[in-house]
Amino acid sequence: MKVTEKCDVYSFGVVSLELLMGKHPQELLLSLQSGEDIDMLLTDVLDKRPAPPAGPVEQSLVLATSLSLACIHENPISRPTMHQVAAQLSAASTHMSPPASFHTLTLRNLMDML
Repeated sequence: MKVTEKCDVYSFGVVSLELLMGKHPQELLLSLQSGEDIDMLLTDVLDKRPAPPAGPVEQSLVLATSLSLACIHENPISRPTMHQVAAQLSAASTHMSPPASFHTLTLRNLMDML
């Protein structure tokens, strides 16, 4: 495997998912690579220890999870650059609105958002 900037992007995605999930995302990574669990609900993936999110926090979690999933895309060419990730995080409050209720969003929905 050739080491490129996209390896760092992948690592960022893994660390971001670990923060969102409250544990290492190894099982999720393996199941996504095999095509399983793509229709898993976002709420089933997120760390259950904090209180359930509401309002703008939901929107931020949707964006963070969507970007994290984009960063771990199987094809390195399809991964965003860190510049693109930073730009989307900076512009988050101006353009993002979830396509469905937070509690019905699936990982597939999130992968299709970006």
